[in-house]
Amino acid sequence: MHEAAKLQFERIATEYASWRGVPENERSPAPAWWWGAAMDALDKSEVMSTELCTRLDLAAGSSYGAAAGLLTTALAEQTSPGWPDEFPKKFRQPDPAEKIA
Repeated sequence: MHEAAKLQFERIATEYASWRGVPENERSPAPAWWWGAAMDALDKSEVMSTELCTRLDLAAGSSYGAAAGLLTTALAEQTSPGWPDEFPKKFRQPDPAEKIA
């Protein structure tokens, strides 16, 4: 796998871990910017570092292709696009009933 693609994928793996750390009911939709890196890595059998596998909650020795499958699954389940300012957590709209001090 090309070094630039690895670097991009590692950045996204960090984002994915951050996103997964937010409770599901508060989590934003998976960001569309993950698609490119995920698609580029789907057919890659190169083994990732142990650190990257851990970050993605995958077994040690997993491939970039396995990680890409994980990302595409997260993306495929979303029903609306995410907004960059809502990542990794949904923006909480103020309750109109709350009094503004």
